[in-house]
Amino acid sequence: MARLVAKPSLIGLRNDCRPGIRAARPQKVIVAIGGGEIRTRGTASIDRETIRLSNKKNPKLLFIPTASLDSERYCRRVQEYFVKFLKCRTDILLLIKEQPSKEQVRKKILSADIIYVGGGNTLQMMRVWRRLGVDKLIKAAYENGTVLSGISAGSICWFDSGHSDSMSFYNPRKWKYTNVPGLGLIRGIHCPHYNSKTRGIPRRKEFRDMIRKIGGIGIAIENNCAIEFIDGRFTRSSARRTTRALTRYTNVEARWLQNKYVSRNSSLPSRCWLVDSAPYN
Repeated sequence: MARLVAKPSLIGLRNDCRPGIRAARPQKVIVAIGGGEIRTRGTASIDRETIRLSNKKNPKLLFIPTASLDSERYCRRVQEYFVKFLKCRTDILLLIKEQPSKEQVRKKILSADIIYVGGGNTLQMMRVWRRLGVDKLIKAAYENGTVLSGISAGSICWFDSGHSDSMSFYNPRKWKYTNVPGLGLIRGIHCPHYNSKTRGIPRRKEFRDMIRKIGGIGIAIENNCAIEFIDGRFTRSSARRTTRALTRYTNVEARWLQNKYVSRNSSLPSRCWLVDSAPYN
């Protein structure tokens, strides 16, 4: 079984830069969420875990809604959910409808305890981030101990790349799933919403076909489920029910091979699948 690992970033910040003071190495955390609706609190147990990982009772959470074109409705729901329900101190970074200065962007990102990225058009989001240098700032925050989390597009962005429905935003009648490059903090190709469809087209088969075609390792997560990565390693994947499977797909045997992998003592509901083009040994 291949081990899921996160890549080290080249950008880092010290917690304490005073002469003679050696800064403690911050814990690096990513919580990748496959999908869900905060409106119905479907990911509440996952988001509580994310807050716990920040080591703050009332952490400062920065919401980045770039993928939804800075949707006002989405921002209101996030404020209601994370402020009123989960008791976070919440800020929002608008990059589409506003033009904050480089210093404003830097301050918001590097001062956050948690960065939560919303869903939507992954391709557009990554283009905006790279153009404005947001990608580098998020990597710096990650190296300095800021907890990274997000849903759908906000989950894809942490991986090398992701199985995305971004093209459906441009032509809803004629589109295909595409592989969109992410920040590369976690190795592999990620598929969110693994148990659902976009405009009637199932994710599961399309993702398996993509992995068989381009190779590599795919990590798929179902709705209202998550995988937790701490210090570059897959550490937690649990289930509401008693068993779940971490699964690998091989184009050599052309069938699903299951390897039970159920973490203990975990509060995260998860159903994840490892989809691999390499032979299963």
